[in-house]
Amino acid sequence: MIPSSFEYQAPKTLDEALRLLGRHGDEAKILAGGHSLLPLMKLRLASPRYVIDIGHLRGLDYIREDGDHIAIGALATHAQVAASELLREKCPLLPETAAQIGDMQVRNRGTIGGSLAHADPAADYPAAILALDAELIVQSTSGKRTIPAAEFFVDLLSTQVRPGDILTEIRVPAQRSGEGTAYCKFHQPASGFATVGAAARVIASKDGKIEDIALGMTGVGSKAYRASAVEKMLRGKQASGELIESACAKAAQGVEPLSDIFASAEYRRAMASVFAHRAISAALARAGVHVNAKSATAKPSPAKTPVKKSAASKPKGKRK
Repeated sequence: MIPSSFEYQAPKTLDEALRLLGRHGDEAKILAGGHSLLPLMKLRLASPRYVIDIGHLRGLDYIREDGDHIAIGALATHAQVAASELLREKCPLLPETAAQIGDMQVRNRGTIGGSLAHADPAADYPAAILALDAELIVQSTSGKRTIPAAEFFVDLLSTQVRPGDILTEIRVPAQRSGEGTAYCKFHQPASGFATVGAAARVIASKDGKIEDIALGMTGVGSKAYRASAVEKMLRGKQASGELIESACAKAAQGVEPLSDIFASAEYRRAMASVFAHRAISAALARAGVHVNAKSATAKPSPAKTPVKKSAASKPKGKRK
């Protein structure tokens, strides 16, 4: 299909972009990499009167150290995040996650800010951002707001970004001593989206005690979430294969899994446990704790599990 008519605007500065958003309000949509907005417009699931292209703004694609945090400009591409030596050294979870997004073309054009602001329930970054306890900076003509990652995602394609706001920066903490991270994902073969994805951050002592843990999940429900039941069961405990397996059975606790042409709700619930287990085990290994876990995680094979086609399944295009 062809999008409905719209007025294209390409501001040169952030201030100009904010003024345009303030003027047009709900009638405007922001275009960054374009991998989410343009497919929605072609299907007429989105029909903005104004499209404000911020892809030409200068100075919003940085990745730099800022005290004990790494500051990432919202227009940094997935390829930049994946290749960043600073992030690989100080926050390796983000490069590992970015490297698994879409394909090379998507990674070269899509932006971290665009992906997070779009909040697709099958996007990769949200799980990592939640596991890292990141902060997201949004700006409007009224000033700046800092939003904790735990409060950022509201529901399906919905965040705390308001009309008139632009997400400008993501702040993630630098990795600490004794910390290990990992992102494990069961991807959709066609689009590369996460049928289920798990991002784990673990801080462990030399004797194998899990001092702290954060587990972000994506692809399971209508929004990314922290698997708090898993965290609670593992935090402060001695790592063991049996304990990790038992805890990961709770990876979808309190969540109503999605059911679509890619996977049934039952299958997603099962895979949440599998990929949570894999991510936590990998994070522990990177923290120097090697657990001889008994494996209940066979290689996923959707063809062996019947799936139900949802009447309201959302078309998936290439991600931002």
